[in-house]
Amino acid sequence: MRNTLLFIFCLSLFWSCQNSGHQKSEKLNVVTTTTMITDLVKNIGRDSVQVQGLMGSGVDPHLYKASEGDVSKLTQADIVFYSGLHLEGKLVDVFEKMGRRGNTIALAEILEEKDLISSTEFSGSYDPHIWFDISYWKRITKNLTNQLSKQDPESADYYKQNEKVYLKKLDALEKKVKEIISELPEEKRILVTAHDAFSYFGKAYGFNVIGLQGLSTATEAGVKDVRRLSKLIIDNEVKAIFIESSVPRRTIEALQESVKSKGFNVEIGGTLYSDALGNSGTEEGTYIGMFKYNVRTIIDALK
Repeated sequence: MRNTLLFIFCLSLFWSCQNSGHQKSEKLNVVTTTTMITDLVKNIGRDSVQVQGLMGSGVDPHLYKASEGDVSKLTQADIVFYSGLHLEGKLVDVFEKMGRRGNTIALAEILEEKDLISSTEFSGSYDPHIWFDISYWKRITKNLTNQLSKQDPESADYYKQNEKVYLKKLDALEKKVKEIISELPEEKRILVTAHDAFSYFGKAYGFNVIGLQGLSTATEAGVKDVRRLSKLIIDNEVKAIFIESSVPRRTIEALQESVKSKGFNVEIGGTLYSDALGNSGTEEGTYIGMFKYNVRTIIDALK
């Protein structure tokens, strides 16, 4: 009887450990740049990794500069994930130096050139905002899983299991996004935002996207940009324009005033998350929650 009880106890303990997650003596030390990548590492690595994100909610990766503390974190990391395609423009020199170590990974560079949107601002460069096409984010997920597995082969099966779960969630997100967008007639799918971050979104989901600033928020909008967009908004009777959480709202407010001065009223439809997720611990603080929020905000304002 005692042996039976002991066996049952050991079995229950075994299953408890299995269900609590992957157990290992040391967690992989992962450093990330953007909040989108930090969220992805948390979903794939879960309790096998210790992730440190350099950028928080509302931080603009185009303008972010590494502090001494950041450099220390980067050099001590087992593996570093950044987006690439010059999104983190002011960190490029740091990453190029670290790239020689072989553990600094630009996740977006797994995408083929034919899939990327060329930049008219920077010769030979591409639009880095690839996370706004969910099908691309699935590829990024697979790339990250493979890179974690190479660095930590002991946990490869665990990462693959988490990848499978997360890809199903992304499938569900893609279905939901298309369902919400179908509420808006095609002729009303004109999206005007603070900077040109949503081109992949437009290409994937059928929107004409215009940013007041260019691909990088380091590029200031000029008077001609404001006049050009004012005319487009009036000619197409666009109901709403959008500010972004990581870009000062003054540019969009200037555009709104320009449109009003010409006798047409355009509303500010809300704040979209572009280069950073929302606050940690909120639904918008996750990639999936951010995407749903953005789409719902856009559709409700433009309907």
